[in-house]
Amino acid sequence: MRARRTALSAATALLLPALALTACTGTPGSSSGTSSGSSSARGTNPLQNPDGTRPGLAPITSDQDRSAARTLIAQVRTAEPGPKTGYDRDQFGPPWTDNVDGVPLGHNSCSTRDDLLGRDGTKVEHKDGSACVVTGMTIYDPYTGKLVQFTKQQASRIQIDHVMPLSYDWQQGAAAWDKAKRVQIANDPLNLIPADGSQNASKGDSGPATWLPANTEIRCSYAVRFAQVSLKYQLPVTAADKKAMLAQCGG
Repeated sequence: MRARRTALSAATALLLPALALTACTGTPGSSSGTSSGSSSARGTNPLQNPDGTRPGLAPITSDQDRSAARTLIAQVRTAEPGPKTGYDRDQFGPPWTDNVDGVPLGHNSCSTRDDLLGRDGTKVEHKDGSACVVTGMTIYDPYTGKLVQFTKQQASRIQIDHVMPLSYDWQQGAAAWDKAKRVQIANDPLNLIPADGSQNASKGDSGPATWLPANTEIRCSYAVRFAQVSLKYQLPVTAADKKAMLAQCGG
């Protein structure tokens, strides 16, 4: 760990208190804290988390950051959705597979779901004999603004949301991709947020024009994350969705 810190730049080192590592050999989420009054316990500004490896989703509040958010969203292309014909979850590979190339945390011997719970949770507990399987933790849900006590027995309380839903991806261009690229977007931490199960269920395959998180403080951040996924994978959004995304950040 000492050598790793030495290799970090001074600017990056300043961000370490908010970083919750997801590597299965470490202690996921342990550095993000549990105080309900601490912003670091409640996630990371997405503008400072362009690869999605840092925990959660923190509000974007400053005028400077909201301006940067609008600039980012403005780069997103628009297009009308194609047909949903042929869409199936299996087109994006087995759920939460670790057998994925080209994204952070792939091939680390943990499932994507456990990686994400470890990334965002605090006081993380693992199944006996496993460095991966999360059985309990405290997690801040950005979509409702509430702390949740998670246990494996009530696993559905926290679900992993695809920020840019997979069926939305399919209709916006992923239908023409090869299978490997679809597996990437389905397991890319940039596109994944652990969130309240009822929020995830109510969202379905909606874009931002028809669904936004209940927590209004997080809506600009959510729009930015949607834009980050869109830009990374060169997938357009609908004109209505882009308009809604800009509106969340004051545009």
